[in-house]
Amino acid sequence: MFLSTLDLYKIGIGPSSSHTMGPMTAAARFLREVSEGHWPRPQGASVARLRVFLHGSLAFTGVGHATDRAVVLGLAGFEPATIDPDRVEEVVASVKAEGRVRPEGHPAYLFDFARDLVFDRERALPGHANGMAFEALDRNGLMLLRRVYYSIGGGFVVDEDELQRKDDPAPPSDAPKVPFPFQSAAEMLAMAERSKLSIAEMQRANELTVLSERELDARLDAIAETMADCVRRGLREDGIMPGGLKIRRRAKAIHDRLQEDARRNVFQPLLANDWLSVYAMAVNEENACGGRVVTAPTNGAAGVVPAVMQYVRHFHPEAGARELRAFLLTSAAIGGIIKRNASISGAEVGCQGEVGSASAMAAAGLAALMGATPLQVENAAEIALEHHLGMTCDPVRGLVQVPCIERNAFGAVKAVTAASLAMKGEGLHFVPLDACIETMRQTGRDMDHRYKETSLGGLAVNLPEC
Repeated sequence: MFLSTLDLYKIGIGPSSSHTMGPMTAAARFLREVSEGHWPRPQGASVARLRVFLHGSLAFTGVGHATDRAVVLGLAGFEPATIDPDRVEEVVASVKAEGRVRPEGHPAYLFDFARDLVFDRERALPGHANGMAFEALDRNGLMLLRRVYYSIGGGFVVDEDELQRKDDPAPPSDAPKVPFPFQSAAEMLAMAERSKLSIAEMQRANELTVLSERELDARLDAIAETMADCVRRGLREDGIMPGGLKIRRRAKAIHDRLQEDARRNVFQPLLANDWLSVYAMAVNEENACGGRVVTAPTNGAAGVVPAVMQYVRHFHPEAGARELRAFLLTSAAIGGIIKRNASISGAEVGCQGEVGSASAMAAAGLAALMGATPLQVENAAEIALEHHLGMTCDPVRGLVQVPCIERNAFGAVKAVTAASLAMKGEGLHFVPLDACIETMRQTGRDMDHRYKETSLGGLAVNLPEC
């Protein structure tokens, strides 16, 4: 099944695509189900109260990842892509004080923040590590409707039936018929060879089955501009990040120093790496503070692709909108293959699925922008992903700060290195990208749950209390 670039690159708020954007989307979806009323209920019964249960990784790290606030925002009728980050605290405080959510077009529903939002750390739901159950009750406490959703990474949300269909190789009957329906890197390369098109051109042709040229370009440009704006905001802001670790934002100070060095003509042999790192850190500090970011492919890995794109703007000013669109289309083609055949969820396969996937996507996009052949693009993605295999997800205190922010910087540096290495060869290499993706899937399957976004192992338990 074709995965659109626009689905992979979602605009929303931090700090987590699977723990913030996903639960907010699920809550808003549940509201729509309540409103549509296509479910059996006793005659005369009406919904008076809402209740939510968070399971698995959502329960263990939900507070640090702002899952509680995300659920409240979704039940209050807000969506990740359109909510104003500056309104979040106001909305959450109002719900806590009043004990009700007031979504537009609905009656007010009782929702006691302490009673009706349950972090169930004892029971995991069977479908995925990020499971949640929503319930609608009448005024007497009788449950009228229950729905289970799973946040499967990158802001994607599925219900129980959709999760079962996720592993079905046959696309749904209503899926768009695309001209290049590649499911693997091998199929992608074979189609590129037959068609004599680039990966970006094939991905673009697929997108144009549902969008016009103008619509597609406008939406790709909006994604690129949102990424650039997030970098700019992150380089301006200072102060302590929320959550209790008392970690200060560093991107602005590093950026100021780099600018000062440039003004004084100070030569730094690692200059490109320094700029890549500060761009990535700027984005992930914004993400940690609940700012607006783009899933690339997740919030926890949101800094890698924007950092490499900002690197292009900085060191390759000849690259314009057309080249950046090709970057996004190519990187999304790689991200779609990874998501389809393994996972981009830290709760499912660890951080190899988040920063590792982001680095592979960025490497592929950069190689394509520099004129790589499809074989070289695939090689770049494989190099970047291979050297993230086995990476665990162990956020300290459940916050997307340590080690996540610096990890994005290293993912960006690896992406540029991988693209450069691939461009030095002809694209022929020993390990195919598909084999690397399958290795990541198996590694994630075998990885202990303590190292998959539960904060029960690794750095999360080996640092003294701050």
